[in-house]
Order: sequence, then structure tokens, then C-alpha cells
Amino acid sequence: MTQISHDNSSIPVLTIDGPSGAGKGAVSARVAESLGWHLLDSGAIYRAVALAVLDEGIDAGDGAAIVGLCADLDLDFAAGEDGISVLLGGQPVDRRLRAEDVSAMASRVAALPAVRQALLDLQRRFRRGPGLVADGRDMGTVVFADAPCKVFLQASVEERAKRRYKQLKQKGESVKFLRLFRDLEERDRRDRERAVSPTVPADDAEVIDSTSLGLDEVVERVLEHVRQRLGREKS
Repeated sequence: MTQISHDNSSIPVLTIDGPSGAGKGAVSARVAESLGWHLLDSGAIYRAVALAVLDEGIDAGDGAAIVGLCADLDLDFAAGEDGISVLLGGQPVDRRLRAEDVSAMASRVAALPAVRQALLDLQRRFRRGPGLVADGRDMGTVVFADAPCKVFLQASVEERAKRRYKQLKQKGESVKFLRLFRDLEERDRRDRERAVSPTVPADDAEVIDSTSLGLDEVVERVLEHVRQRLGREKS
């Protein structure tokens, strides 16, 4: 990842937050391509670091070593077929990030306070010109609270479960709709009620409900939001 100066507050950021399955990845990828901006998938950060920890053979409890790894991590994101693709050392690692050992390591890494701070710093280093589209759950409320453009993308639980069900079926996976629906309901509850960085819209965010909207419609609404906010900033 390209290193930048610490004085990057003038670089525009668009944050796209929202619950799981709302379409943040696909929308973020399309918007970033249209604007020619960089991408950040904050949800993949912990898994990417966990994968790097495994590859480097670092002990999961060695916070200092993991913090050092975060400082030098060659991590980037690009628009992919299903949304945002994760690049580690310049190579796509999307499939590897879904492995069980990576998931388990990510949970252990996330429990270390020093590592959580290092990962916050890592996310903020993605703010580089000409601009950044940041996909996550607390991008507009915590990570980039000063971002000039903020969107909170939501959709009904039923619609999000339908989208996820269709996506998994197309990949040949065995899945039950009711299980997906209940998992999303429970995840939403945990995300809303957690004490640290709950998934809620920033006070100055544009809330877009994509339940009855197609991808093209959502992308255009987000782009219009960016045009209005940045035009207002310059005026």
C-alpha cells in the first residue's frame, strides 16, 4: 500500500456504512470505479491481518509483532466481480480469507487492544488522493468522522436474506433461507446494541433504503450525494 503523509484531511472520503447484506461492497466498488477513487473494505481488514499473521508464523498473542506487521502490511483493495477484492502482497486472497483458520485467528487478533488501534491507523492510511470510498459499519461515525460524504445503506432483513440466499445458491452452496434470515436478524441486533462503534447512521449521513432499488439506481443516488456534498464544500 502506498504510504502517504499524515496531513491528508483535505482528501475527500465517501463512507458507506450499513448492515450485512445491504449491498455495500457492490455499491462501493461501482462508485469507486466511477469516481476513480481508492477503495477500503474495513470488514476484510481483520481477516487480512489474520491471514498475514498465519503466513508469517506470528504467535496470536504477540501483540507487538502483530502491530509491527500492521505498520508494514502490503494491503490493498480493488473492484472485483462480486464487489470488493482484497489484495495482499499484490495478490487476490478473497478465497483464503474465508478459511476457518483465518476466521479463528481474526477473532483472536481483534481481542488485542493494541492491535485494534493499529488497525484503526491502518484504515486511515488508505485516505489518499484523489479520494477514498470506505465500506464498513463505523466508517462515518468513527474511522472517518470528518468525511464530507456519508451514506448509510440499508434494506429489509427479508430482502437482504433473499440476496444472500441467491448469491450462495449461484455458488453451489447448500443453504436454508430461514437460517439466513434469523442469522441476519441476530447480527443486526448485536451490531446495533454493541457498546463500541454500533452500526448506526452518522448524524450527517444520507440514508438510502435499497430494498426496492436496483444496483444502478443505488449507485446513481450515491454519486449524486457525492456531487452535492463536494459541490457544497467548494462553494
